[in-house]
Amino acid sequence: MMGIDLENAKREFIKYVEKFDLKEEHIENKKTHSLRVMKISEEIATKLKLTQEEVELAALIGLLHDIARFQQYTQFKTFRDLDSFDHGDYALEILEKDMRKYIKTSEYDKLIQIAIKNHNKYKIEEGLSEKELLFAKIIRDADKLDIFYEAVTMFWNGLENQIGKTKISQNVEKEFKENKQIKRKKNNNKEPNINEVINVISFIFDINFRETFKIIKERNYINEILERFKFSKVNEGKINEIKTIASNFINKNS
Repeated sequence: MMGIDLENAKREFIKYVEKFDLKEEHIENKKTHSLRVMKISEEIATKLKLTQEEVELAALIGLLHDIARFQQYTQFKTFRDLDSFDHGDYALEILEKDMRKYIKTSEYDKLIQIAIKNHNKYKIEEGLSEKELLFAKIIRDADKLDIFYEAVTMFWNGLENQIGKTKISQNVEKEFKENKQIKRKKNNNKEPNINEVINVISFIFDINFRETFKIIKERNYINEILERFKFSKVNEGKINEIKTIASNFINKNS
């Protein structure tokens, strides 16, 4: 008998989140992010023509992937793993105690844990089975899709002019032109800058499924993100080049 009851899992997840301060905007945002990623994971798994059981499993992983974020922000007032702890790894500690609240059977525990552990890493670990790899890829794509949505609607609000005047680093520009996802580094000055925006856009180079690329294209995410900013003359040419590279890459893969 199926051990996944998504409505119950959602209730238990919301109960868990309510232990934290929901008046804190960042906590509330992570709750809604998790619920959206649950839906997006379900959408991708459905487009991949997986079984109903696999679709529900993908949705459950989407719901739980950021369960460590609430403790992370409460304790450190940041979502930057480099300044706190690895939220993919810490999620496994939480779920080790609480997994039965979200799913009755233990048969999927390893799949869920591996997918969540790998959702935020720069690369997926080697040596996974075909099924483990599949679910790790689904949650990575779903998470990135919602980050694109947040980059259009939520990130950097009120800072668009300031960010548009900051300098694009040579390393970021070079890695983007090489079609590489840009690895996040410790930001010592803490000031928002254009490199953070390009870092998010570079997620396209780590997308796994044609179905995901189609969604990125349909929703025009890359242009929508970049059109928020008023760029300095120095940046305009570079940004246009980044737009062209991104557009060509998405078109080729969708």
